[in-house]
Amino acid sequence: MSKQTKPKILLAKMGLDCHDTGVTTIAHLLRDWGYETIYLGLHNSAERILNAALEEDVDVIGLSFLSGQHLVQTKKLLELMKEQGMEIPIVLGGVIPNYDISTLKEMGVAEVFTPGIMSDAIAGHLKRLVS
Repeated sequence: MSKQTKPKILLAKMGLDCHDTGVTTIAHLLRDWGYETIYLGLHNSAERILNAALEEDVDVIGLSFLSGQHLVQTKKLLELMKEQGMEIPIVLGGVIPNYDISTLKEMGVAEVFTPGIMSDAIAGHLKRLVS
């Protein structure tokens, strides 16, 4: 965990995906659980997300997908992170098919949260990532 007293999580939507009900709900839950949460909103590029992650000194990056762009957009972000020598855990949430989860984890994603996961399970995974 970085220097601040609360773990800090950056949440964002990438690409053209414009459905953000789930990620805004998670942002509120994270704040209730004691996390400092930054939500970048819709239509973010990999560059914008990484710049914000560096500027805010975050412990975790969380991306939310509904559009089916999870593989392409996550790959862009992870490649840019590798180029810049950044190591920040990435978690994904949203409508992500089960058959893509192993591919995402092989790419370097720390965890994938699919619809129906209980909020205490999300809290547990995040606690392990920031400790």
